[in-house]
Amino acid sequence: MKAQFITLDGIDGAGKSTNLAVIRNWFEERKLPVLFTREPGGTPIGEALRALLLNPATKVSLHTETLLMFAARRQHLEEVILPALEQGVHVVSDRFTDATFAYQGGGRGLDFKQIEILENWVQQDFRPDLTLLMDVPLEVSMARISQTREKDRFEQEQADFFTRVRAAYLHRAAAAPERYAVVDGNRDLAAVRADVEAVLCRHFQACAY
Repeated sequence: MKAQFITLDGIDGAGKSTNLAVIRNWFEERKLPVLFTREPGGTPIGEALRALLLNPATKVSLHTETLLMFAARRQHLEEVILPALEQGVHVVSDRFTDATFAYQGGGRGLDFKQIEILENWVQQDFRPDLTLLMDVPLEVSMARISQTREKDRFEQEQADFFTRVRAAYLHRAAAAPERYAVVDGNRDLAAVRADVEAVLCRHFQACAY
C-alpha cells in the first residue's frame, strides 16, 4: 500500500486530541512511518495564519477567512504533506478541507460551490485516503469546550453555528462513505479507542482478528 493521507475531523470538543494519541500509538505499535500535522498550521506560514485566524480579536470577512485557510493549506501541501507521502511516510492531519466545508460553508454559510472551486485549484485531485470523523451531540461538545480551555475565535460562536457545522460534516460523510468513518465519540474512552483502531485495521488490513 502506498503512503496514506489520513485526516481526523469533527466539531470542537468531539475528542480529536484524545484520539490523535490513539492513532499515534497504533502506528507506533506497528512501526509504520508516520508524520502528524495539523490545520490550519503545519508550516511556519500556516502556524502564523493559525494564530491570526483563531485569535478572538481578529476581525476578518468570510471570504478572506476562507482564502487564508486555503493559503495555509497550499503551503502545507507543498512543504509537508506531499513530500512526506512521496517518501513513503504516512501523514495524519488534525483537520483538512472537510473543516472548511463544515465551518466556513456549513457554519458561516459560504456557498459550497465556491469552496469546491478553491479545493480544486489548491489541491487538484488530491484528497484524503481516509477521514475519521469524530461525532458527538452538540451539548457534549459545548460542555467539553467550556471545561477544558479558553475559547478561540471559532469556539466562541453560538450553538446554532455548531449545529450547522455538525450537519455539514455528517452530510459529507453520508455522501462519500467509502472515504469517511464516523466514530461516535460520546462513549467511554475504551469503546471509542476500539472503534478508531478497528477503522485503521480495516483500512490498512494490518491487524489479525
